[in-house]
This record gives sequence, C-alpha cells and structure tokens, in this order.
Amino acid sequence: MDTKTLYARLNKVFQDVFDDDSITVNPKTTADDIDDWDSLEHITLINAVEREFKMKFKMGEISSMKNVGEMAQIIAARAKA
Repeated sequence: MDTKTLYARLNKVFQDVFDDDSITVNPKTTADDIDDWDSLEHITLINAVEREFKMKFKMGEISSMKNVGEMAQIIAARAKA
C-alpha cells in the first residue's frame, strides 16, 4: 500500500471517529492537534483503525505511538508482511 492511500484511509477513519470532515492527518499529527482526542476517543480510534486495516495493534505498539506517522509505519509494515 502506498503512503498516499494509507493516509487517505487514515483521514477517513479520523474524520468518522471525530465527526469532523475538516480533519487532515499527517505524520506529525498528535492528540494535541485534534480537540476531541482524549483517552476515551483514543480507544475508539484504535478500534476503528484496526477495523479499517483488518489488523490488531499490540499493547506495546499502542502505548508507544507518539503521532500518526508512527501509527502509519506500523500499518505499512504489517501490510507488507
């Protein structure tokens, strides 16, 4: 999967979870950049990303992600496997 497609799919997930069509994520996007992104919404977001990409994050991966770029790297690595 190419990077453009990956981020297009992530954008759609973020827009759906946060109910905001104006959200556009990039590798440096963090919870500080999206108003409603709190700990509860983080769980909802992780579930939605897992469903979209038909994969499961490991607990260590979830706790170590610092931005959307790190999330995208994990998804891309899994897509190649």
